[in-house]
Amino acid sequence: MAERINSNLLQNLIVRIEKLVQSLEKASIAEFIELYQKPRRMLYLSFLSGIARGFGLAIGFTVVGALFIYIMGRIASLNLPIVGEFIAEITRIVQNELAIKP
Repeated sequence: MAERINSNLLQNLIVRIEKLVQSLEKASIAEFIELYQKPRRMLYLSFLSGIARGFGLAIGFTVVGALFIYIMGRIASLNLPIVGEFIAEITRIVQNELAIKP
C-alpha cells in the first residue's frame, strides 16, 4: 500500500516537473539568463531600445501637438465668445514662437 502511494506521488511529481520544464522553455528563460551573462549585449540592447522609445515619443508628441494646434485653430475660427478668444490667443503665441525659430 505504501509503495502504491509512493508510486502515485512520484508519478504526480514527474508530471509536474515536465509541465514546469515546458513552461520554462516557453518563457525563454535560458535566453534571458544568457543575456544577463553577457552585460555588453544587454547594454547594447538597452541602448537601442532607449533610442527607439525616444524616437517614438518625439514623433508621437509632434503628431499630437500638431493635431491639438489644428483643432484649436478650427475652434478659434468659429468665433465662440470666450473660448474662441482664449484659443486664438494661444494660437497666436504658438505661431509667433514658430516664426521666431528658424
